[in-house]
Amino acid sequence: MTFLKEVYAVAWGDMRFLRHNFLSILIMSIMSPILYLVAFGYGLRTGSTDIGVSYVAFVIPGIVALSSLSSAFSSTSTRMNVQRLYYKSFDEMMMCPLSLSAIVVGKCMLGLVRGLISCGLLYAIGLCLEPGDLVLSPLFILCVVCSCMVFSLLGMSAALLAKSHQSMGTFSSLIILPMTFLCGTFFSVSSLDPVFQGILYCLPLTHASQCIRAAALPEAIPEFPWISLVVLLAFGVAFFLLNHYLLKTRKV
Repeated sequence: MTFLKEVYAVAWGDMRFLRHNFLSILIMSIMSPILYLVAFGYGLRTGSTDIGVSYVAFVIPGIVALSSLSSAFSSTSTRMNVQRLYYKSFDEMMMCPLSLSAIVVGKCMLGLVRGLISCGLLYAIGLCLEPGDLVLSPLFILCVVCSCMVFSLLGMSAALLAKSHQSMGTFSSLIILPMTFLCGTFFSVSSLDPVFQGILYCLPLTHASQCIRAAALPEAIPEFPWISLVVLLAFGVAFFLLNHYLLKTRKV
């Protein structure tokens, strides 16, 4: 209970920020996924895929995974970057009697909540567009929660390592932007050369896309990729430990 109270104390300010700016955050969270859906789902390809579903049904879970990345990462990294480098309020919080684990989890709550809102709205639209193929199951919800939490932890790592606002932009250009288009969100990774497959499987969004797509299309993909889910959770543990280490050694 003490740990949960500490997490609540850390996350309280970010949740108030979310509540105060809910409408603008909601619009920003849903616009990009809808544009991706219109451009890639309806603008570029039509017909069925090799797994027996329409391309729109195939691409919606991929865009959900992409939304978990963009919303969770940007929320956590941007908020923490401003708090650290501009307001200096993060340093004040570090002086409070809070456990480092509670700080890590608490600062990731904004990204987790915003990612769930974005993914939930987009998937609700997807269920209306493709009611016969897409399903909503506890496994799907679990995959989305894990994905949002992993990318929120990644956003915290990027914010703690960043020395300036420009370095955050560099990180997004080198890491986030390539993952956006190459990690199986808009196409099947299995269709690529084995060398490129090996590279993409080293990125967390690839595993998030496979897990969310398999959970959303259980009839088309009967075998759920449990290994990808384990790898995704391993990424989350690694990011958590990195954040804990950076806070413990004060390398922020």
